[in-house]
Amino acid sequence: MSITLTAILLGILEGLTEFLPVSSTGHLILATELFGYDAAQWAQFNIVIQLGAIMAVVVSYFRTFWAMGMGLLKWDPTSVRFVRNILVAFMPAAIIGLAVKDTIDMMLESPTVVAWALVIGGIAMLGLEKTIRPGEDSGVAAVPLSKAVGIGFMQCLAMIPGTSRSGATILGALAMGVGRKTAAEFSFFLAVPTMLGAATVKILAEPEKLLSGGGLIGWGHIAIGFVSAFIVALVVIRAFVAYVSRYGFAPFAWYRILLGGAALAWLAMR
Repeated sequence: MSITLTAILLGILEGLTEFLPVSSTGHLILATELFGYDAAQWAQFNIVIQLGAIMAVVVSYFRTFWAMGMGLLKWDPTSVRFVRNILVAFMPAAIIGLAVKDTIDMMLESPTVVAWALVIGGIAMLGLEKTIRPGEDSGVAAVPLSKAVGIGFMQCLAMIPGTSRSGATILGALAMGVGRKTAAEFSFFLAVPTMLGAATVKILAEPEKLLSGGGLIGWGHIAIGFVSAFIVALVVIRAFVAYVSRYGFAPFAWYRILLGGAALAWLAMR
């Protein structure tokens, strides 16, 4: 398969899975393994194209971002609480992520870690689905500070590839009594600084490798993956919010278990 076609397929996969509780990073790692490529060679590509999905959040919720930004300039209480909640939720991942960066990089190269995380995460989701009782949807700004901090620590679980950042934050928020729609939107907004930070760290770690545009995966391929992820995520975001506002997470949990189990069987037979 050509590098260009691979970049398109991985971009589509990223857009489909970034905001679903099934782990976009895990899917990208398993996909590159399935295609027979070196995961380390595609690690930076996988990080940067996630920004395409993040741009979809900015476009989809542009009015919210604009209103909060304008309100912050006027020190509007609702805008201040909104920004405060996102920032405090972002800090645990920023601090812990930098502290264990080398360990995370090693796990990103392991499809076995991804497969086990998919299975274990799916089982945990089924258990939580039967016990959690979501609260009312009151908006991101109305989430108490203590719960925002708790969501931030839940996001740290997603440092294990295959866990799912959106799954950890959404289910963590639901377990703390946050409404379904508010939990999903909190996860989306939190993804913006989190993924921007992850991409920045990755670029700064090896700027000559990524910014040169040379080698197997150049800037052209990254651009293709970025655009593919953006377009697909734009569609997925609204559909997912509508779905989780009414239904549960059991289908995603079973999908994770089946995919993880199939991946473990395939890896064992290679």
